[in-house]
Amino acid sequence: RDEASTAGAIALQPVLYCSDGCGAGGQGHAGAVPSVGASEQLNNAERHDVDLGRLNTFGVPARAVRLFDLRDTAGFELLAAAVKESTRVLVLGSGSNVLFARDFGGLVVRCRFKEIKVSSLGGGKVEVAAGAGLSWDWIVRYCVQRGWSGLENLSLIPGSVGAAPIQNIGAYGVELSSCFSWLEALDLQSGELHRMGPGECCFSYRDSRFKSDWRDRFLVVRVAFHLGGQSPATDYPSLQEELSRAGVTRPTAHSIRQAVIAIRQRRLPDPARVGNAGSFFKNPVVDAERLSMLRKEWPELPAFETGDGYYRVAAGWLVESCGWKGIQRGSVGVSENHSLVLINCGNARGHEILALATEIEVSVKERFNLRLEREVRVID
Repeated sequence: RDEASTAGAIALQPVLYCSDGCGAGGQGHAGAVPSVGASEQLNNAERHDVDLGRLNTFGVPARAVRLFDLRDTAGFELLAAAVKESTRVLVLGSGSNVLFARDFGGLVVRCRFKEIKVSSLGGGKVEVAAGAGLSWDWIVRYCVQRGWSGLENLSLIPGSVGAAPIQNIGAYGVELSSCFSWLEALDLQSGELHRMGPGECCFSYRDSRFKSDWRDRFLVVRVAFHLGGQSPATDYPSLQEELSRAGVTRPTAHSIRQAVIAIRQRRLPDPARVGNAGSFFKNPVVDAERLSMLRKEWPELPAFETGDGYYRVAAGWLVESCGWKGIQRGSVGVSENHSLVLINCGNARGHEILALATEIEVSVKERFNLRLEREVRVID
């Protein structure tokens, strides 16, 4: 498909600046955007022979031939030149959904834009445009604190704003696509900046066009969301239980965020302490007939209706039923609290984690005749 027909090129625009005074008729003012760390360069920069160990949440060792950090629109031409000199390009966010099974013999590109702009849509609704380099949970917290609902179920998901639409991140009954407005992405082949809406992105379950034919072609630089006015999404069973445990009878964006954070902190290891990339596998999708056949042998098999006649089978249950939960093999293992989370128990290599993932996939296939699809991207 011709990208120009679906995502027309737009003129290079200046970096967006903070203007968050869209609530209660207030005037725009500078928002508290995270500052750049003392060790982080402030300009567009290219580095050579780069250690990727600190740039992936698994914490596995890997190196890249080159890395380019794009910090503002002035770096577009410099980046274009770097791309032309490279035979392979990898677009990287915060490294929270990637496993390096080996070194990367090419150019790694990151967008470090960290600005936001908020526009009033009327009726208490806003559009929030956020730089791709911002922490995802930072922008969720920023919006919830101002009473703009829509992102709260996606609290504490590791990663960057720019990576969120690539994966169409989702949790506790909500997907990013439900409040997505548009994104701006730099075509690394043509050097043109494009604005793309939901139709161009082709969102589906933990997926988008950026994971198929557009993979590593586009660098997302900004993402916009429409927020405010949404009814609380509290249908997910574990979220309902957590809200009930907290005595919440009228859920708000704030109370939902706190409940989600409590669940995630209880079940998921902190990547800063235990190397991991969250759920390694997606939930397999089956039709009603296949689910019925599976439940004849495993009546307790959890599954969730997708709304289109299909069901998502709980991958965690499948993995746990095969006896993998809490298993440790040398320096790699499976979390004792969440069977979809593979962990670096200390000094693991990427290929060791990949070998464990492959073993798990084989065992699930042999027992249930279901194929586990990886949610984490493997670089091998």
